[in-house]
Amino acid sequence: MPHSHAVENAFRHCEDIARRHYENFPVASLLLPKSLRPCVYSIYAFAREADDLADEGVLYPDERLRALDEWELLLDDCYTGRATHPVFVALAETVARHGIPKKPLSDLLTAFRMDVMQKRFETFADLLYYCVHSANPVGRLVLYIFHSATDRTMTLSDNICTGLQLANFWQDIAIDWAKGRLYVPLEDLDRFGYTENDLAQRTVDDRFCNLLQFEVDRTREFFHAGKPLLGESIPSLQLELRLTWLGGMTILRKIQESGYNVFDKRPIISKTDKLAILMKALLRKTA
Repeated sequence: MPHSHAVENAFRHCEDIARRHYENFPVASLLLPKSLRPCVYSIYAFAREADDLADEGVLYPDERLRALDEWELLLDDCYTGRATHPVFVALAETVARHGIPKKPLSDLLTAFRMDVMQKRFETFADLLYYCVHSANPVGRLVLYIFHSATDRTMTLSDNICTGLQLANFWQDIAIDWAKGRLYVPLEDLDRFGYTENDLAQRTVDDRFCNLLQFEVDRTREFFHAGKPLLGESIPSLQLELRLTWLGGMTILRKIQESGYNVFDKRPIISKTDKLAILMKALLRKTA
C-alpha cells in the first residue's frame, strides 16, 4: 500500500490534470465539500487521460485501442492493490474510501473505445447505449463518492446524465461534424428527410429545424425524468445538482432560441446565464 505522502502526491497530480482542462461543467466545484474534491479529481484524471488516448495525438485506431487496453490493465491493478501510476494510486484511495465498484469505470473505457471505432449511430437506441457508458457512469461515480448510490438515485442520475450528453451532442453538431462524427441518429435524418450532404452544406431549413426540435424535445424528457433527484439527494449535493440540471436545460433553451441554427453560432451559457442559473439554484427554482 502506498505511503500517505505518495497518495497525497498522486491526488495533487490528478488535480493538476483537472486544472489544465476546461470543461462545460465544473470539475470538483467549490460547492462540493473540500474533503471530497481530491476524489473527484482522481476520477476526472482517470477519464481525462483515457479520453486523450482515444482522441488526441496521431495514433492509429488499433494503437489507440491497445493503449486503452493497457489503461484498463492499470485499472485492474488499482483494484488488486498493485497501483503504481499516480492516477491509479489516487483512484485506488478513492475506491477504498467510497466503496466504488469497477463497473462504472470500465464502462467509461467502453465508451472511449466506441469513440475510436464508431462515428455514426443508426438508431436512437444505439445512441442511448453510448450514453449508458459515456455519461451515466459519471453521475453514478459522484453518487458513490457521496455515499448515496441506491437503485433509485442511480436511475434518476442516469436520466440527467443522458440528458446532459444529448444536449451536448445537439449543441456541438457543427464541431463534431468537422471531426468526422455525427451523433444525430441516422434513422432521425431519414425521418425528417435530411441528409449528411445537407449537413455538409450547413443547410438550416424546415427539415433541419424540425429534426433538431424533435431531438431537443425528447432530451427535455430525460431531464424531467431525473428531476426528482434534485430534491431527494443528500443536502450537500443538491445545489450542485440543481446547477447541473439548470445548465443542461439552459443549453436546450439556447438551441431553441437560436431557431435551431447551431451552425452559425454555437449555443453557449453566457455569464448572464450563469448568474441566472446560480440565483435559481440558490432559490431552489427549476423553471
